[in-house]
Amino acid sequence: MKTIDALGVYYRKLNDSIDSAIKTDKNITLSGVFGQRYIGRGLSKGVKIKIQGVPGNDMAAYMDGAEIEVFGNAQDAVGNTMNAGRIVIHGRCGDTLGYSMRGGEIYVEGNVGYRVGIHMKEYKDMKPVIVAGGKAGDFLGEYMAGGAIILLGLDLAEGEEIIGRFCGTGIHGGKIYINGNPDKYNFGKEVEKVSLRDEDIAFLKNHVDLYAKFFKKDLSHLKLEAFAKYAAVNKNPYSNAYCSN
Repeated sequence: MKTIDALGVYYRKLNDSIDSAIKTDKNITLSGVFGQRYIGRGLSKGVKIKIQGVPGNDMAAYMDGAEIEVFGNAQDAVGNTMNAGRIVIHGRCGDTLGYSMRGGEIYVEGNVGYRVGIHMKEYKDMKPVIVAGGKAGDFLGEYMAGGAIILLGLDLAEGEEIIGRFCGTGIHGGKIYINGNPDKYNFGKEVEKVSLRDEDIAFLKNHVDLYAKFFKKDLSHLKLEAFAKYAAVNKNPYSNAYCSN
């Protein structure tokens, strides 16, 4: 495994070093990362990167099968238009996590920011998943067209809400699973609560088990049947906003 010291290194130079290193060693550790952008962008299957520190915006943008593990927090737009692969973040994550994500999985140990999962989509077997252990900010799943978001709501304070306002605004596909039953005022008009099915329980169990494995947590107390599932009321909610041909 090759180690690259990123402390004080300009983001372009760091990414050039990563591109060069993976030609001979696809297992890389980055130390001293402090806000450098675009780490892991476009990387393919077989590449594994461990990051010590806080990666900057657009980490794993357009990633196409690589695996990234972050030992710290991450900034905004992680997994932007990601096609495949896996991201595990041992900390919190900023806004627009999974923006236009098209495949792969992202696991965040703690809280996530605003507009998580915005424009997520799916196609055939490509069904992206975001799992966050804490809470999410406003506009969770905004304009979501596919995939799944799972919020575990672990370690919330008494009275602390698991989601912000306008959850699911503009949603027209995909599903959002929330541990709890947030007030209706938190949701956009385009989303509705739907019944959990056996396949939903199996889906939740699979990803909750993976979360527990990655972050070494005992989640046996979670009652998966108590999760709430939300989906789009209409697959084309803004059809009346367009001119007819």
